[in-house]
Amino acid sequence: MSAGQDKARESQRQQAVPCMLMRGGTSRGPFFKTTDLPADIAARDAVLLAAMGSPDARQIDGLGGAHPLTSKVGIVGPGAVPGVDLEFLFAQVSIAQAKVDTTPNCGNMLAAAVPFALETGLLQARGESSTFRVLALNTGMQCDITVQTPGGRVRYDGDARIDGVPGTAAPVYIDFLDTAGSVCSGLLPTGRPLDRIEDDGAGSLEITCIDNGMPMVLMRAADLGRSGYETVAELNADADLKRRVEAIRLRAARLMGLGDVSEKPYPKMCLVAPPRVGGAISTRCFIPHVCHDAIGVLAAVTVATACVLEESVAAGVARLEPGLRKQVSVEHPSGEFSVGLELDPADARKVLRAALLRTARLIMRGEVQLPARAPAASAAPS
Repeated sequence: MSAGQDKARESQRQQAVPCMLMRGGTSRGPFFKTTDLPADIAARDAVLLAAMGSPDARQIDGLGGAHPLTSKVGIVGPGAVPGVDLEFLFAQVSIAQAKVDTTPNCGNMLAAAVPFALETGLLQARGESSTFRVLALNTGMQCDITVQTPGGRVRYDGDARIDGVPGTAAPVYIDFLDTAGSVCSGLLPTGRPLDRIEDDGAGSLEITCIDNGMPMVLMRAADLGRSGYETVAELNADADLKRRVEAIRLRAARLMGLGDVSEKPYPKMCLVAPPRVGGAISTRCFIPHVCHDAIGVLAAVTVATACVLEESVAAGVARLEPGLRKQVSVEHPSGEFSVGLELDPADARKVLRAALLRTARLIMRGEVQLPARAPAASAAPS
């Protein structure tokens, strides 16, 4: 066989890239070591699009699940600054477009970062349970993540249950150290807990623009003529509501200093209503164009924070116990999400600590096969 034929055959071969398919909280996607992906961002994104099968509404030719919650990627590497054990980069891979967004955090996928690192040898267990400091590169946020590691191996089975995931699993505890202003300029990017914005065809609307880990716009469901207890299917079929919410999102984003977000997955939009099943508040979140079956981790933290701000739209409907330490149960379409908040005694509007419980599971380990047309992945050792 000639050298030319060898080269032609080589160009037709698929590329194998090591990865693990993992569930983190109520999200799922492949996890990669940083060294197994190209250092160049454009090339890296092209690899991720090929791996997920995007752009395609069904993602039929890749690992994506044709839903925003299952079109996510985790990229993990060792910590590069003192005190940080691990670095995590979250990537939201567009389903219908050739776009990858690494601007926002994802607290659900974050829950699988330490298990992945333990599985791949990036970290070593520290006893029956292990706590590691993780830097979320998307926003520079740090958190401490604790997982169970009996016998030096990460444990997945257990009694912890989170709504939106069937069965039970071992707990993953995430203690966020500083989440305010993750993407925006601060906790209240407009400088106010309450703003009024134009609502197409219905005058104006009171909103709260807030970012305590996730940029969000909160609205009272009643102000939009909805109960806030509609099913996910009902809200996804509500074309008029979705049109109004998107128009509000684009206007609010400019108030928040985010500019044109027409092609961005943030800010998330959230309808709030009084709780129905013993929680603190009821929510229906759009992420941002599809109603979430549950609620994202950092979205829950942000909503819970809004509940303690006296002038916010959430405070007007939330039911909270008094005190500087609060357990805020955020109701969502498939259950509830509890967030532990510790408030600053000197400023009750300042959240010192946000803690929560997630679970994670390794689903599959191996190699994702990239089509021959995909750009070359990194040749660095894994």
